[in-house]
Amino acid sequence: MKKSSQIKIGLVIAGASLLTGGAWWIGLNQGQRMVNPTAASGGAMTAATPASTNEANPASGRRVLYWYDPMVPSQKFDRPGRSPYMDMALVPKYADDVDSMAGGVAVNPQVQQSLGIRTATVASGPLNVPFEASGTVAYNEREATVVSTRVAGTVERLLVRAPLDSVQRGQAVAELFVPEWLAAQEEFLAVRKTQGTDVGLLVDAARQRMVIAGMPDDVIRAVEQSGQLQRRMTLTATSGGVVSELAVREGLAVAAGSVLMRVNGLSSVWVNADIPESQASGIRSGATIEGMTPALPGEVFRGRVSGLLPEVNATTRTIRTRIELPNPRGRLLPGMFISLRFGRVAQGNVLQVPTEAVIQTGRRTIVMVVGESNGRFRPVDVETGAEANGFTEIRKGLLAGQRVAVSGQFLLDSEASLTTGLARLSGDIMSQPSSPARPVHHGEGIVEAIDTGEVTLSHGPIATLKWGAMTMPFKRPATALPANLTVGSRVAFEFEAHGDNEFRLIRLQVLPANTPPKDKSP
Repeated sequence: MKKSSQIKIGLVIAGASLLTGGAWWIGLNQGQRMVNPTAASGGAMTAATPASTNEANPASGRRVLYWYDPMVPSQKFDRPGRSPYMDMALVPKYADDVDSMAGGVAVNPQVQQSLGIRTATVASGPLNVPFEASGTVAYNEREATVVSTRVAGTVERLLVRAPLDSVQRGQAVAELFVPEWLAAQEEFLAVRKTQGTDVGLLVDAARQRMVIAGMPDDVIRAVEQSGQLQRRMTLTATSGGVVSELAVREGLAVAAGSVLMRVNGLSSVWVNADIPESQASGIRSGATIEGMTPALPGEVFRGRVSGLLPEVNATTRTIRTRIELPNPRGRLLPGMFISLRFGRVAQGNVLQVPTEAVIQTGRRTIVMVVGESNGRFRPVDVETGAEANGFTEIRKGLLAGQRVAVSGQFLLDSEASLTTGLARLSGDIMSQPSSPARPVHHGEGIVEAIDTGEVTLSHGPIATLKWGAMTMPFKRPATALPANLTVGSRVAFEFEAHGDNEFRLIRLQVLPANTPPKDKSP
């Protein structure tokens, strides 16, 4: 009886050992399946499936980044096979799907056409930035002339009676009685009547004294031809215009050199405008302007900046700017108010995109950039500058040659935001689900080496990270490298920081050989 009980106990212990060993073997096998899904599937692979990541699929030509289970997308595998979770085939994640992972969205070309999505190229060039001001019309002082007398006399007759009377060039404006002329004329006439061998020399001397007395040539000729004394001198206008100042009346005695009146022409006028000193630096002499006045609605006057006067108004902190406008019909009159539109040119070439491509969200300014693969768009944060003529200056965020959406971008941005939100909820993004988007940094440098997973660059300072110039490796971008990229190429690049020691390239652009280097990052 006792021996039978011992046999039963031994059988129980042996059975327990077998169960424990079997459970251990099953668990080990299951662990191997989770670590290596290829082993779990017996290592079977089709001809269209790459053997590992970073190899192109022969059927589609697309590069595979990793494999994943659609039901558990946060777990990634480096080889194809069957999922250890749901017992289903793993799905490849291709490199050209990265744009959608980073907040982008894919749109079929037919759908793009149906939605009317248009794109434009980021261009580099001068941006004409208009600036508006107001001013007042004034006489062009360069066209001003004066009517004066070189001899003392009395105004016997005044042919211009009031200021602002119009006069023509050569028109008689006043007659003066000049008593000093009488003695010189009488001497000349007496000498000419004298008989003798030296009369000719005396006549020439008498004529010279009339010239010295200030007689015009026409008065001297009248004395010679008529033989009569010429007591009066007629003064004429040397230019046409209006009498802006009248300083004499009939019967007044005037001294030699006195100004009788001032005549201003109206073929061109000045506009005096006060420009804030903060804006004056962008206005250059010779810049073109357009002017409009309420007195002549619908008519546009075009002229140029004559100069900025070297004086600042201490009260208003403005600088007087002088604009010259042609006025062939004399319709612009002094005192008129006129609105001015300056055409200023930005310093050097600037990156610019159509203004309609820019999306203002309140805290962010973004544009939808066309990805490397056809039909993909991704939002990019940008810093904008001046805006003019339907274009906006881009100071940071874009590179020349990139293409951006200029219509339908609000729909694309909404779809990209929704895609990103769903991807974060499902864990399909390598960063933390609730972490904010990583900032994008920009720089320029020279390619020192191109390795399997890295590109080594000697770059200049990176202002956004407060880096100095250095040589360092960057993780290769998810998209393909430019075809013309070689060691020694000068490139502009964008990258993100993943932790303290990993920096991943987003975009590389090979710059022309003659592109001057920048001292600072964009």
